[in-house]
This record gives sequence, C-alpha cells and structure tokens, in this order.
Amino acid sequence: MGHIGLTPQSVHRLGYRQQGKTADDRQRILSEAIALEQAGVFAIVLEHIPADLGLEITQKLTIPTIGIGAGVHCDGQILVTHDLLGLSERQPPFSEPYIDLRSMIMQTVERFATDVKDHKFRTGSGDLTI
Repeated sequence: MGHIGLTPQSVHRLGYRQQGKTADDRQRILSEAIALEQAGVFAIVLEHIPADLGLEITQKLTIPTIGIGAGVHCDGQILVTHDLLGLSERQPPFSEPYIDLRSMIMQTVERFATDVKDHKFRTGSGDLTI
C-alpha cells in the first residue's frame, strides 16, 4: 500500500498544508504514484492534494486510489475516525466531522466532576439526587 501527498511522517514538519500545488510538486507526486505502482503496491492513498491531481493520478494508474482530502474522483475514500467523530481538538482542513463528540464528552466529564464535587455522584447505594 502506497501513500503520497501529505504523509504522517511529514505532517509535523509541514503542518496540514496541501501538497501538489506547484507544477514541480504536482509532477513529483505524479511520478511518485507511478513509481509506487511500478514497484508493486496494490493500492495508493492520496492525502491532501488538489482534487484535479487526484483525478489525474486515478486516471493514470491501474491500481485503486484511496482519497483522504484528494477529491471525489478517487476509487475510494477514507476519513480518520477521530476526525469523522469530531474528537480532535484541531480538525484537518480537508475533513468535516459528522458529529461533535469532543464537546459531548467534555460536557459529560465536566458534569461527572461537578457531581463528584457536589456529592451527587451515585456510589452504588442509590443515593443519586440528580
């Protein structure tokens, strides 16, 4: 399985900056995709690249392309579970959470902490007064 564009090992150095915006970077990414296919990968993840570059790579390769912020023309799509569920403190610019579980979890933890401080937490003896 290949992975090009924004890779996990480069995100700390580059941030969540989209890759493949310049002509040179586009050509490099396209060349990497072709080289990975020739090396025998069975599929390739295209991450945070322009949609038209995702389309071009998908059209040139015979192996499946899996997009994550690479446009709708990839053969498949993925989204990191934390991003899908809105658990991350900071969302990548190419992901839209389907629910904001982070806020719900924070509210629940705060309510629990308050109940403990106010001696309202159920201890198993049936003394919950909420």
